[in-house]
Amino acid sequence: MTLLEALALLSIGVVAGFINVLSAGGSMLTLPLLMFLGLPPQAANGTNRVSIVLQSISAVASFLRAGARHVGLSLRLSVPAVVGSLAGAWLALQAGDALFEAILIAVMAGSAVLMLLPQPRLDTRPLTPDRVTPAVTLAMFAIGLYGGFIQVGVGILFILVLYRMLKIDLAQVNVFKVLIILIYTLPALAVFLVNDQVRWNYGLVLAAGSMIGAWLGVKVNMSPRGAFVVKWLTVAVITAIILRLLLG
Repeated sequence: MTLLEALALLSIGVVAGFINVLSAGGSMLTLPLLMFLGLPPQAANGTNRVSIVLQSISAVASFLRAGARHVGLSLRLSVPAVVGSLAGAWLALQAGDALFEAILIAVMAGSAVLMLLPQPRLDTRPLTPDRVTPAVTLAMFAIGLYGGFIQVGVGILFILVLYRMLKIDLAQVNVFKVLIILIYTLPALAVFLVNDQVRWNYGLVLAAGSMIGAWLGVKVNMSPRGAFVVKWLTVAVITAIILRLLLG
């Protein structure tokens, strides 16, 4: 790894960690970057999980220090997500490079569109155990399956489930999101690690930046104006990345 590559990983890591806590879409920056730096798609997919785990630890620790609640319910929601993530990681390892790149382009484009859709104003309320229905459990399994496979834009799915289905306010969604992602990413990372698809030098440098970004994101959490700016900047960068991928 060259110094320039390390600086690129560190810088993009900061941006991605910040975006992942405030909104969603950090992996839409980090996964293509790892591929642009020469990692095969499967190794990039596995290496990206190192950053996800460490930035999630940073964010969860900061949220807990700030007085985050309902940790027990987060753990309950994590169980189906863990099962899904194991299946998703296994499926990702079965996909060929060309198929994976095609899926990556498709999900990046779809995620960018979803990010720009306005969020409806809902009558939110604190989460209670009785609202974790079988439909919510199935949705969490599906999120885990998707996250285990590719991770890109998974935060958008959390907003759909936790905000729209469970009607939790967006600041609380961010707390639940980072804790559940941390829990289900650990077994997914193990699957990639066992199959020798993790490049620790790239992953740890990327993670160092993303942990800084996650810490900054927790400090800001969900300022409406800030989230608006973050979304549009992210979509602009994603559009450039998609064009780069399409042009080879």
